[in-house]
Amino acid sequence: MIYEDKFIKIEREDNELPWIKIFTIKPFRELSDCDEASRARLFEAMLVAEKAMLEFYKPTKINIASFGNYVPHVHIHVIARFSDDAFFPDSVWANPKRKSELVLPEFDKFAKFLEEKLRASFE
Repeated sequence: MIYEDKFIKIEREDNELPWIKIFTIKPFRELSDCDEASRARLFEAMLVAEKAMLEFYKPTKINIASFGNYVPHVHIHVIARFSDDAFFPDSVWANPKRKSELVLPEFDKFAKFLEEKLRASFE
C-alpha cells in the first residue's frame, strides 16, 4: 500500500513499469456511482500521481486507464511509459513488441516520493 485515506487507496501494480492503481475505498461499481467527495479525491490523486511520475521518471508518456471488468470496483491505472518499454507505443495489455531493457530508479523510492506529494496535497 502506497497511500490510504477515507476516500482512496493506492497500490502498486506488479510490473517493471512504474504503475499504480487508485481505488475508491467504498466499493463503487461505476464512476457515476461515486459520491462527490470520493470522485474528487480519485481524480485529484490521479493528477498528483501523473505529475509525480513525470517529475520522478521523466517518461515518454503517461497512460491513464479505467476498466473494471475483472475487478468491478472503481479504480484508475496510472502508468509511466517509455519509448523503449516492451509494448510502446501500444497498450501495456498488448503483446510485447521487443525485449525491454529499462533501467529505472527503484519503485520504493518513487512510492515514498508519491506519498509525500499526496500528503502535501491532501493534508
